Amino acid sequence: MATRPPLHVLIAAPRGFCAGVDRAIRIVELAIERYGAPVYVRHEIVHNRFVVDRLRELGAVFVDELDEVPDDRPVVFSAHGVPKSVPQAASERSLSFLDATCPLVSKVHRQAERMIDEGLHILFIGHAGHPEVIGTFGQVPAGSMTLVETVEHVAAVEVPDTERLAFLTQTTLSVDDTAAIVEALQRRFPSIRGPRSEDICYATSNRQAAVKAIAPRCEKMLVIGAPNSSNSLRLAEVAERLNVPARLIQRATDIDWAWLGEPRTLGVTAGASAPETLVREVMHALAGRFEVTEEEADHDPERMVFKLPRELVA
Repeated sequence: MATRPPLHVLIAAPRGFCAGVDRAIRIVELAIERYGAPVYVRHEIVHNRFVVDRLRELGAVFVDELDEVPDDRPVVFSAHGVPKSVPQAASERSLSFLDATCPLVSKVHRQAERMIDEGLHILFIGHAGHPEVIGTFGQVPAGSMTLVETVEHVAAVEVPDTERLAFLTQTTLSVDDTAAIVEALQRRFPSIRGPRSEDICYATSNRQAAVKAIAPRCEKMLVIGAPNSSNSLRLAEVAERLNVPARLIQRATDIDWAWLGEPRTLGVTAGASAPETLVREVMHALAGRFEVTEEEADHDPERMVFKLPRELVA
């Protein structure tokens, strides 16, 4: 029998579920317990196929729009947030709805409303088409916010008044890219106002820092997360920028063994929507081909917890 090659796996920490994802998933679970199946969910509750499939087995029905929700069933809005028009439409139909928007995304929504009330035009740093961007734009009047995706966009963007500007950001961006865009905005528009505190959420920042901490010791990196998960994509980018080849995988069956080869040291991390179960699954798959030793990076535990809606815990 052939000897399995040795592999030291550095597991990034923190990784995986954040408080906002935990809360959103729990809202769906509790809604099913309280109201019975089916409970409808507008869009994926979080960007992870494993999570969505498990909730579907429990009785969740995922839909694209409200018109797919029967009048007599509750609906949950995803963690990414929704435009104001969505709860308004639900109220007009007398639908029972639960808002699972991450509180850190809701904070950005409130900041946007305050800035508009102060007569400012907002330059919003984010990725076109992302649900969080769509939801945030839907909080304010049309034309009062402009999307900025790159440093190059900063030079070309046109604004109504250079002295009445503010910026906000999507919560799941690259920390380094966002810093560069903000710096470019401040150079071009010296009087631009920013948020009271950083919009990139603690979990996104912490997971990117965790990859940076282990990358110098890794030959390759596996990032567990969905291809439509912004924060997971950013983790792979962080590794690549540190010259560590990285692959985004949804679960162990997605590992490209030919690409992986036989590294001596491999980094493993997971995006904020990926459960620890998938990390364990990947480790089990690696152990089937390598003589694996595991090392979890030193870290300060994340203690953030968000309250659940009162109607589910009363």
